[in-house]
Amino acid sequence: MTSDNTFLHLSDDDLQRLGIQPADVADAIEDALIAKAEGRLHTTPKSVILPGSGRYAMSTLALGENDFIVVKQVTVCPDNPANGLPAINGAIMVLDAQTGLLRAVLGANWITAIRTAALSVVAARQLADPESETVAFIGAGVQAHSHLDAFAAQFPLKRIRVFGRGKANADKLCRYAEDMGLEAKTCPTAQEALQDADQIVTSVTLDYSITPFLDARWLKPNAFATITDACIPWLPDSMAAFKTVIVDDRIQEFESEKPMLPYDQIAGDLTELATGKVDLGTVNRPAAFAFRGISLGDYAAAVLAVRRATGNSA
Repeated sequence: MTSDNTFLHLSDDDLQRLGIQPADVADAIEDALIAKAEGRLHTTPKSVILPGSGRYAMSTLALGENDFIVVKQVTVCPDNPANGLPAINGAIMVLDAQTGLLRAVLGANWITAIRTAALSVVAARQLADPESETVAFIGAGVQAHSHLDAFAAQFPLKRIRVFGRGKANADKLCRYAEDMGLEAKTCPTAQEALQDADQIVTSVTLDYSITPFLDARWLKPNAFATITDACIPWLPDSMAAFKTVIVDDRIQEFESEKPMLPYDQIAGDLTELATGKVDLGTVNRPAAFAFRGISLGDYAAAVLAVRRATGNSA
């Protein structure tokens, strides 16, 4: 960002070394939600292509009127780990909103992991029990690790439970939690993992051929579920057990080819939640944040990273 002809490059390792915490990104997302509500931030629904073989390609676009344009492209390739490659790869372009000049290119893996967990934190701050002690993880990959970091910083966690297809990943997540001073165990069934959990994080592979196996009726009354996987593992007829379901963006969900759940079950989206337009009521029933990921989250995380890297806190 030193001239019109040069741009900043930040790899995923560079981004991680900046020391940005999930709570920092959650704060930036909340600011961006307010900017969107006030018309100062413009976003488009996420574009998605499912080319087959479990691959998933997506892109996002957001523009801050007096700031930056952020464009992200990410592809999930489930066969990559067998070849020694990350399953998720991509890049983010940050451009000047007034001139369109390229200002930065960022790795997408770190941004994707931390912004997804930060989106969950934004919802959890209002929907989850502030005294949450137990988190159940369905799926034990990158998102499970990033959500554990984020929720451990936000809530007084004492233990985790894990149910997943891969024993190696589940054991790795448990060891990671134990290194944080938490109790951790794998569960033989999903129901055992979910019962009595204060919070639930589901992050299974985005594969619509998976047969749903999670029942929202297993949850205790004040449980909060953060659902990062388009509701794929949840039994559709059980979703009515949630009193409040928040999505990341109503328009994006309405325009999606494969809706996560019936549109009339949606109580609001993140912008409405952040601006106090969702009636949370007092009924003691579970709540959920079901989301696909939005351009606003990528925008907030990327702009925060560029500012931190350049020493510009404005």
